[in-house]
Amino acid sequence: MTLPEGLDSGQVEELSERFGPNSLPRERPRPWWLRLAAELGHFFALMLWAASALAFIAGMPELGWAIAAVVVVNGLFAFFQEARAERASAKLRELLPSNVQVRRDGRTTVVGAVDLVPGDVVLLTAGDRVPADLDFLQASGVSIDESMLTGESLPVPRGAGDAASGGTFVAVGDAVGRVTATGSATRLAEIARLTTRAVPPPSPLDLELKRIVKIIAVVAVTVGAVFFLVSLLIGNPLTGAFLFAIGVTVALVPEGLLPTVTLSLAMGAQRMSRRHALVRNLEAVETLGSTTFICTDKTGTLTQNRMSAVEVWTPAGSATIEGHGYAPEAALDGPPEALVAAAQLATGAHAASQGDIEEHDGEWRAVGDPMEAALAALDRRLGGAAEGPIPLASFAFDGERKRQSVVLDGDSSGPGAEAQQVPGTVPATPPELWVKGAPEVLFDLCLGDRARTTPGGTQASARSAGHGAGVFEDGGGSAGDRRGDDAWRTRAGAVLEELAARGLRVLAVASRSLAPAEAEAAARGEASAVVLEQGLVLRGLIGLHDPPRPAVEGAIRQAREAGIRIAMVTGDHPATAAAIAREIGLIDRNSGDHKSGSGAVLEGASLPEDLQVLGALLDRDGVVISRVTPEQKLRVAHALQGRGHCVAMTGDGVNDGPALEAADIGVAMGRSGTDVARNAADLVLLDDDFATIIVAVEQGRATYANIRRFLTYHLTDNVAELTPFVVWALSAGHFPLALGVLQILFLDIGTDLLPALALGGEKPSLGVLKRPPERRHLMDGSLMFRVFAVLGPVEVVFEMTAFAVVLWLGGWRPGGDLPSAGVVAAASGAAFTAVVLGQLANAYACRSASWPAWRLSWGSNRMLLWAIVVELGLLALFLFVGPVARLLGQGPPPLEGFVLAALAIPGVVIGDALHKALRHRLGRGRTHPVLPHH
Repeated sequence: MTLPEGLDSGQVEELSERFGPNSLPRERPRPWWLRLAAELGHFFALMLWAASALAFIAGMPELGWAIAAVVVVNGLFAFFQEARAERASAKLRELLPSNVQVRRDGRTTVVGAVDLVPGDVVLLTAGDRVPADLDFLQASGVSIDESMLTGESLPVPRGAGDAASGGTFVAVGDAVGRVTATGSATRLAEIARLTTRAVPPPSPLDLELKRIVKIIAVVAVTVGAVFFLVSLLIGNPLTGAFLFAIGVTVALVPEGLLPTVTLSLAMGAQRMSRRHALVRNLEAVETLGSTTFICTDKTGTLTQNRMSAVEVWTPAGSATIEGHGYAPEAALDGPPEALVAAAQLATGAHAASQGDIEEHDGEWRAVGDPMEAALAALDRRLGGAAEGPIPLASFAFDGERKRQSVVLDGDSSGPGAEAQQVPGTVPATPPELWVKGAPEVLFDLCLGDRARTTPGGTQASARSAGHGAGVFEDGGGSAGDRRGDDAWRTRAGAVLEELAARGLRVLAVASRSLAPAEAEAAARGEASAVVLEQGLVLRGLIGLHDPPRPAVEGAIRQAREAGIRIAMVTGDHPATAAAIAREIGLIDRNSGDHKSGSGAVLEGASLPEDLQVLGALLDRDGVVISRVTPEQKLRVAHALQGRGHCVAMTGDGVNDGPALEAADIGVAMGRSGTDVARNAADLVLLDDDFATIIVAVEQGRATYANIRRFLTYHLTDNVAELTPFVVWALSAGHFPLALGVLQILFLDIGTDLLPALALGGEKPSLGVLKRPPERRHLMDGSLMFRVFAVLGPVEVVFEMTAFAVVLWLGGWRPGGDLPSAGVVAAASGAAFTAVVLGQLANAYACRSASWPAWRLSWGSNRMLLWAIVVELGLLALFLFVGPVARLLGQGPPPLEGFVLAALAIPGVVIGDALHKALRHRLGRGRTHPVLPHH
């Protein structure tokens, strides 16, 4: 199994220029003009275009142009926001390149999959995506998941000489392959050219937003129909009544709502990416804010995934290694016979490794799996060769066996062995099988109370890779009958418990001598791992330390304050899991019992089959579930969802895909996770850190709050726009119309657009994680009450008061004739000004559902400040620029009108503050109110 040298740098450069990048030809996007035409030509837009045409035919060009402007502005707004969201998504995808291990210049290195060229030698393991079309040079128990190409649900076995297509996944085993085709020459590219991309089903957020828009649209059309009838009843001509009704309907339809939501989600996703959380679909941003239960892995998520072998126990004694990290130098402590036994064990464990260490800029780092790299470092620290022994055959780790094994020549680690050995042949020295894996599994595969001697009774050298003489070797390596009933298991079990209780991840190593026929069969790939891995000799236990991440304890505290429950779901030993859980504050530090079913620590095998019973058992904070299989993780997700929880589930393995897809939010690891897990997840942690999940939850809650903010803002404006028509209709036309259709249209497309956009980009408020998750609809009773009973009526009071007072000052009395056109225009200008200034105050009031506007920082949302400046500039334009003012049928109001209109600002702020204070006094406000921005 000597690895090929691979291509050299010169060959790679030449082939890269010849074949180009290893990426699929991207589908050509629709031309911009087609996308813009789609935004200007949907059903509702077509209805408005028809109304605009009717306005021109009826001799009302101003209204025709205004309606056309509404369609164009909303269409352009949606077009640009969609383009911005697409650019944001593209940038986010670039943050997560797919990497692959390759052999180049005789060394194993990691490169981006896009940089592969034909002829590259790639190393694959279970969970990896096959990065290009290739032929297998070596394959150990490999099965390929080809479901994405063929639809076949079961993995297909593959061996040396077989081919694999790019885009498929390694389901089981380890392999070495040579790339045969890249990029557009692959089978996947050919299929992509013949197929179209399926449209994903709508998300829950999509469905709710469309429901809201439909409700508002139905209301708008109904109101328009009512005003059409009223206009006819008071004597207006048919065409005029129809255009009047169309104008009212257009003014009330929230066409900018959906693109504003899209932008809000995109901005939330971009903020998450800056905090190392990559959202794979925008709707997941809002769903994160509803998370109530997080099921998290331990290794690499709660811990740093920087493992160090700190203790090796053998029957000859224990050896302590004081070095940390991956440097090959470390201080050793222990009796000589223990160090010799540990060195033998380390060589065997390293041989079964898929990882290694390398020096980069003076720092040693892991190549491949961190645990395997720790074993490579341990072997080097105990005197092993840099390259390690060369296996004759290997059997990859899988979730069912929970172990990994190799066949080694007894002298394979000696000097010059690599040059002397012929791959695929069995040497003269009897080989041995070395196995590493979960201690409980290996204990059951080891002999009981009867010793086992090596063939011929020979003794191997100190650095030999395994001539164990019995169930364990003692210090002198002698072997004989070990009387008693499994005393070795009791002794090893006690050591296992002691190491695990210190929070160490424990790996067992065992071996046995092979008969020549067994070794030959293994070398030819004809042997079964399950058959060979029997009658083993326990060589010892390795304790690996993986320190917790510094920010985890604080993140757990934050999650609890936010009303989120946490469970550690891990495949580790229960004592190890419990020790880490105590160290990070997940469970009580005074809790000492970790037995299955006791306290907060459970084992996967003991979980109830009934989902309701399981849900009741798990529905508490600080649960640790150890020795969990992927199937059990899936059941845990379903059980908690059955209890009404919104579940976030982390995973990094190839078998974690079903659990990640079943969870409301699947969370994959960006560094250590497999391609399968990342493709099944909604959120990818670029730094593999649990604390990043809490950051994402915070932004998710902020996004949910932002959608409610601009929904409140928009609906309040609709109340102020609609009320003048209601008053006019109720008075049968005797009370003058305060706002015309054109004024309402200019409010919608002019002054209201930017503030709504700014509210969609509001940053998370301080204390957003100090309250439980939201479980209510976006447009619920509290929002409707605030809009239709507080903010809207307050704006209407100042709007209609300013209008009536200016009319009164101009000589109008109820029931009398209207004064001059100039007085009516000034009064209408006062009403228009009151609505604009009321919305200015409303924008700040909407920033918090709990705190009054004066408690909020003015500078924390600079986009809103600029939006207000633009809003005031547009107000001046609409009032004081003659042609625009005449088009809208308004003019600058007198001083009294300005004063009354300006009072809308304190009026809205005070009215909103009184409502919030009353809700708080009645116990309907926040138990933990969101604090204002600093």
